[in-house]
Order: sequence, then structure tokens, then C-alpha cells
Amino acid sequence: MKNVLFLSALLALTSCKKEATEDPVQDPTTETYSEGHSAEAKTPEALGKQIFEGPGNCTSCHQADQKVIGPSIKEIAKIYKDKKGDMVTFLKGNAEPIVDPSQFAVMKTNLPITQAMSDDELKAIETYIYSHLK
Repeated sequence: MKNVLFLSALLALTSCKKEATEDPVQDPTTETYSEGHSAEAKTPEALGKQIFEGPGNCTSCHQADQKVIGPSIKEIAKIYKDKKGDMVTFLKGNAEPIVDPSQFAVMKTNLPITQAMSDDELKAIETYIYSHLK
């Protein structure tokens, strides 16, 4: 009888321990962002790239080294750095365009996407864009 109780207690402890390690709230390597983005990315730059290329749909207009519909990522980074612009405020829809104001009408249609993002997500996109200055 003692063996049965011991085995039952051991199994209960083992299953509880396993559940605790699989819980994303308990796992410090899992970060969760708004819009349901579970960050596989470990750095803000990697998260910014993930959003920029994925749900942000930014790559449809912006490429790293060349103008497509909108200015290149390098051009955006350089102008924002030189003019000390606030990219996050612009992506929230609360600042005037400083890179290519003539293209703002096209960008304006995508602002609802960025306006729905959290500050952390927008800062990650900003970090990713600035990484192109390296």
C-alpha cells in the first residue's frame, strides 16, 4: 500500500513539474506582444524584421536598398536619423511624413495596420529600420 501511495505522489509531482515548464507564462524565453504576436524573435531588431516582413506588410512597398513604391529602408533610416525624427509617432499617425511626403497618400492607407500595433512592436520596427545604417 505504501508503494502505491509513493508512486501516486511521485507521478503527481512529475506531471505538475512538466506542466509548469510548458507554461509560457512561466517560461522567461517566451515574450508575447499585442496582435497575438508570440515573439520567436529574441531581440527587438529580429522582432521588428518579423513584423516588417510579416503582418506589417511593409516589404510590399519598402526594400532594403532600393525604392519600390516607397523609399528604401536605408533611406528612411538615414533621413530619420539626420532629422532626428520620431518614427514611432509617425507610424501611430501622429506626425507628418519627413522622408517622401509626396508618397504619403499611399502610406496613409497602411497606417491602420501600424496604428493597431503596440509601442513595443513599433519600436521594434524602428530598431530594425535603423539596423540598416550599420
